[in-house]
Parts: sequence; structure tokens; C-alpha cells
Amino acid sequence: MELRQDPLKFLLDAAMKELDRRLDPGKRYTDEEFLILLEESVLHCGKDGGKDGAKDGGKDGGKDGYFSLEQKRQVILRIFNARRRLDLLQPLIDHPDVDEIMVNGITGIFTERRGMLHKEELYIDDEAQLLDLIQRIVSKVNRNINEASPVVDARLEDGSRIHAVVPPVALDGPVLTIRKFKPQTFTMKELEDMEFISCEAADFLGELVRARYNLFISGGAGTGKTTFLNVLAGCIPPGERVITIEDSAELNIRNVDNLVRLEARPPNPGGADGVTVRDLLKAALRMRPDRIIVGEIRSGEALDMLQAMNTGHDGSLSTGHANSTTDMLTRMETMAMFTGILPLEAIRRQIASAVEILVHLIRMPDARRKVAEISEVDAYNGQMPGLRSLYRLDNGILKSTGLSLQKTEKLERYRRKTPDPKKGGKHIESLENEIQRPA
Repeated sequence: MELRQDPLKFLLDAAMKELDRRLDPGKRYTDEEFLILLEESVLHCGKDGGKDGAKDGGKDGGKDGYFSLEQKRQVILRIFNARRRLDLLQPLIDHPDVDEIMVNGITGIFTERRGMLHKEELYIDDEAQLLDLIQRIVSKVNRNINEASPVVDARLEDGSRIHAVVPPVALDGPVLTIRKFKPQTFTMKELEDMEFISCEAADFLGELVRARYNLFISGGAGTGKTTFLNVLAGCIPPGERVITIEDSAELNIRNVDNLVRLEARPPNPGGADGVTVRDLLKAALRMRPDRIIVGEIRSGEALDMLQAMNTGHDGSLSTGHANSTTDMLTRMETMAMFTGILPLEAIRRQIASAVEILVHLIRMPDARRKVAEISEVDAYNGQMPGLRSLYRLDNGILKSTGLSLQKTEKLERYRRKTPDPKKGGKHIESLENEIQRPA
């Protein structure tokens, strides 16, 4: 893999040949050991081969026929990335503004930066090398990709998610998509400053999380569901036991000490030994959780999640793909019916009693992400659970609709047991007892 019209091609080729000569095929090298041999190889070729390169090409060598230290540094970095990292994609991985990387075979490399797509001035000239890169990535997580199994999902060491598709189903060559993992987490205040959510709505949702309401976040791809789930999880009191379940680990919860993180495992090439989100949900129920957080509901695990919410695990959180809050309810029904266990009416009753708040996210035309609606799930009315919109986006601003929360039992109980800083830090219950106590 290389840049087209690469001025350092001579040194790259010579240094890689010299490196291969020095490497012991029977030894496993650490990154540090590999880097030492690589530096020695580049320095050797940069001195001894620079004159020939300058004579041949006129532009490859530096002053007096030698490569400069900066040129050698570039070659060392590119060979190291090619052999030990993600080749010419590594600078994009390291770039803080890049959120997603899309490699469309050898036709082009695209990135998403701050919500907008950009075409990079990088090209992969050899389809076989792209396929080799994909193979190296998936082999690190004990996965295979070939004509028999042409689609694979995996996670890099830094938490980034990759999705690869190879021929014959990828008609124009191997396709690689990398969704970068962002180690930094947002706070609710930062989301308010970004106008992702209004201050009033943020305070409202934060209190509902602390009061152990069951919340579900819906939205399309790239609307910030996982990011917001992580922020809401930051409102969970630190003394609780929380279990997270994800297809690919992305959550970064730091405020809870008693935290158990579970990640699903795809089946091996033989179709065995897979561990699904449903399997992990059933296991989590035996771990004495106070709350269960499922990164995303996609299939039959929807029913298990609903049953968990209905059996004493209040305050659970999850996300799902949908175009609106109403669509999310319909999708929940469909996913729960995949199990074939309960009839539709029973599933609708489960939804109405389990899910209390739906939060819908959207992506604006200018790529900004926003909370578009916060709705309360109403009682089952004989057809489907109803929705009461409490907050709705109006001209780009999330505003109250004027309707108040109807299911207030948990909120009232939380407020009664929570110290009120305006009353000297005393519980509201204690204050009421003092008022009732005779003088």
C-alpha cells in the first residue's frame, strides 16, 4: 500500500528487503525489538542506497545523494505501520477528528470528520494487500474471512469496530469500514453546551435515571445513541451493581465501581461456540444486578430485556435503531416476536409495563446530533402502548410540550429519600417527620 507517485519508493523497497533479511522467521518480536531492527535497516539503506536512488530517480535522494533524517523517519513510520499496525490507514486511526474510515476497495478511501464525509488523497494500489490487511486484522481476534465466510465483524485492540466484506459478495474488491473508539466520554454539561439537549431536559432525564426509570434510546445510525447511553449511565449512583452487555464493547462507564462488562462472541468458522446477547442477558440475571445496560437490541433479546425490566431490575437502559419513538415500539414488538414464545398482545403488555421513557435522537442536515423527542410510554390500550410526548424539538430547540410525567411513583420515592441541598441536606422524609412532630 502506498501513496501514488511516492517519492520514497526506492528507500521503502530497499529497507523492507533489508528488514526481511535481518528478521528471524522463527522468532516472535515485540514492537520495540521490531522497531530497532527497522531503524537499523532504514539507516543502512538510507546511507548506502541513497546515492543509487538519487542517480536513478534524481528526486529520491537528499542532499549529496543521501536521504534526510525526516525522509528516513517517514519511511520508518510507514514500514512500521504496514507491518505492525494498519498500514496507510494508521494516520487516519490516529487523527483525532476522524470518526469513521471507509475503504471501498482500491477505488478510494473516505472518512467521516465531525459528521461530514471526506475523500482522502490516499489510494490502495494493490487489492491483494488490502485483503492481506483485513486478514491480519481479523486473525488477531481469531476470526477468518474468505469466500466461504465473506463477512466479518471484529474489534481492534483500542476498541474500534471493524466490518469487512470480501469477494465474491463485494463486487468491486474488499471493503473495510472502521468505526473508531473514542476513549473520552462526554458529560451531560458538555452535551448541553453542544446543544445536543436542553438544560431542562438534561436535568429531567438525569433525575429519572437516578430514580431508576427504565429508559430506551432510539435513533438512526450515527445519531449518537451509544454516546448518549454512556452519558445517561454516568447518572447512575456509584453504589449500585451494574452489568453491561454489548455486541462489541463501546461503553466507558467510570462512575460505578461494581461494574461487570460482558461482550458477545460470534461463532467460530464451524458455526459453534458463539455466545449471543440473549445468552449473556440470561447469565446476567444470575449475577445479582441492580441494573442491566444492553448496548443495542437487535433481535430476540428484546423479550429478555423486557422481562428483566419487569422482574425487579428497574433503571435498566438500552438502545435500538428506529426512525421515531412510535417506530421503536413497533420494532420492539417485531424483535420480541422473533422468539415465538409470546403472542403479540402479551408482548405489547410487556412493553407498556417495562419501558417507561423513550428518548429519540436525530442527525440534522448539518451533521449535528440532537435529542428530538422524550416520550413517556403510556398504558396498554388494547391495541398498542400509547406515547405521551414530554419534550419535542421545535426549530432546533428541545422544548417541553406542556405535558407532565404521569408515572411519578418512582420519582416521588426517589425525592423522598434523597437529601435536599436546599433543606440543609436532610431527606424530605425526615423533614416531614419533623414538621409532624409535636413541639
